[in-house]
Amino acid sequence: MGGPKALLPIGEGTFLSHACRLFARPGIASVVAVLGAEAERVRAAAGIPAEATVAVNERWREGMLTSVWAGLDAAEALGAEAVLVHPVDNPFVAPATIDAVVVALAQGAEIAVPSHEGRRGHPAGFARPSWPALRAAPPDRGARAVLRENPGLVVHVPAGEDCLVDLDSPRDVIEARRRLPGRGETP
Repeated sequence: MGGPKALLPIGEGTFLSHACRLFARPGIASVVAVLGAEAERVRAAAGIPAEATVAVNERWREGMLTSVWAGLDAAEALGAEAVLVHPVDNPFVAPATIDAVVVALAQGAEIAVPSHEGRRGHPAGFARPSWPALRAAPPDRGARAVLRENPGLVVHVPAGEDCLVDLDSPRDVIEARRRLPGRGETP
């Protein structure tokens, strides 16, 4: 993308500021933004809302799972009972998808994942009892290893294709905006 995805423009802000506002909703007590590569640049330029907690993952070169671990550390410090893990490169996730994962966790799911046409998407929800498995997962296999190794704990939440978006190129952004019109506007 030519720079940190967190700083890509969307609506009135950046992918990261948009995600922070999107996840600041009923049922979610705190929003934690985990920064990795170019953390200080992203912190200075992303427009992160003041009410969001910022965690810096110094181990970002070791893989995305290390960002999950940094987020878990922040969540534990905040006294959270569950976390939603969501990559910044899906700014088009629908509020209804987020809400469905939150509801599944509130109803007792240990792990809740939105799914569309048999494919798992984001945000993935992990209740506190699943955190040791996340912390023990191999960095090269990530959180997916926890899902694969604990299928009995995973509740699949029906969702639209919004949960599957993964933007890795400018062409991906154009295609997602075409498929998901009206998404990505500042809430």
